Amino acid sequence: MTLEQSPAPSDVRTVYDGFGRIYGSVWGPNIHYGYWENDADDSSVEVATDRLTDLMISGLAAQPGQRVLDIGCGIGHPAQRLVRASDVDVVGITVSHVQVADATEHAAEAGLADRATFQFADAMDMPFPDGSFDAAWAFESMWHMPDRGQVLSEAARVLRPGGRLAIADVIQRDPISPDGRVVLDHICENYAVRSLGTIEEYRTALAANGFVDVEIRDITDNVIRTLLLMADAYETVHDKLAELVGEEQATSLVHFVRRFGSIPESGYVFLTAVRA
Repeated sequence: MTLEQSPAPSDVRTVYDGFGRIYGSVWGPNIHYGYWENDADDSSVEVATDRLTDLMISGLAAQPGQRVLDIGCGIGHPAQRLVRASDVDVVGITVSHVQVADATEHAAEAGLADRATFQFADAMDMPFPDGSFDAAWAFESMWHMPDRGQVLSEAARVLRPGGRLAIADVIQRDPISPDGRVVLDHICENYAVRSLGTIEEYRTALAANGFVDVEIRDITDNVIRTLLLMADAYETVHDKLAELVGEEQATSLVHFVRRFGSIPESGYVFLTAVRA
């Protein structure tokens, strides 16, 4: 895969422990994109983000009683929804101690502390035995990974044969124009993004790591509205952002999120696969 930037776990942690909390305060508990059926769909951000979670749940097709790994769990709200919808046990991992604490607290408040647990762990070196999970998902976490191929290798190792994998990820779509390159490079350089992969890179990496029955959907048209709404949300807390990262960086954040939502190179993929 194309691996050009190099965020360390500490860089990802800084992003989410810092403005990630401000983001959550204006966006809601689902710190991910939303899914709208079409241009006429006027669903709220809350409804649209839950809808994308439900798409992931459907693709994962986990069965009651199974054990599911949440790779890059954030503050755990998608995991809670998965537990309730599929009657499974979820183990979430993240490189943010703040997220571990928040996710654990939220699960306890929801009465799910025994079904959704969270721990600090590196997705490229997971502390789990071989074949210890029935299914796994990575929900908008792969673009932060220094080596997505290594994450897929670890996912294949900890999944039992026949275990399902679901991924939702921000990607780049070719061809890349000069203006698009400026925006993509800015995202990588400032928001702990290792690189933006492509659909073909995912196909290659999944096959190389023993995944079969791969199904990939480009759902950019259904989710891209997220970025424009996110930019609007950031503008409402501009002063808080400026206190955290400085006036110039806060203004740049809003500007580039809006640009990222308007260039054709900005894409989004939803995929499922089975561990052979």
